[in-house]
Amino acid sequence: MGQYFPEEDQCPLEDQVKTLADDELLDFWEEAQFLDKAVTEYPASIPPSQLHYERIILQELLLRSCMRGVGLR
Repeated sequence: MGQYFPEEDQCPLEDQVKTLADDELLDFWEEAQFLDKAVTEYPASIPPSQLHYERIILQELLLRSCMRGVGLR
C-alpha cells in the first residue's frame, strides 16, 4: 500500500505515482476518496497540501489509459 509523506521526501507525489503498479495506484485512489470524505467532514484536520492527491492520481490513470490506447493501434 502506498504512503506519501511530503515533509520527509524530496521526490514529488507526481513522480511517486508513476512508480506504482496499476492496482497500487487504484488502491491509492481509493484511499484518496476516504481522505476527501474526511476533509469534507473535518476540514481543519487535513493539511491543504494533501488535497491534490486525487487530481494527481486521476491524471496518472488517464495518462496510462491513453498510452494503452495508443499501443493498440
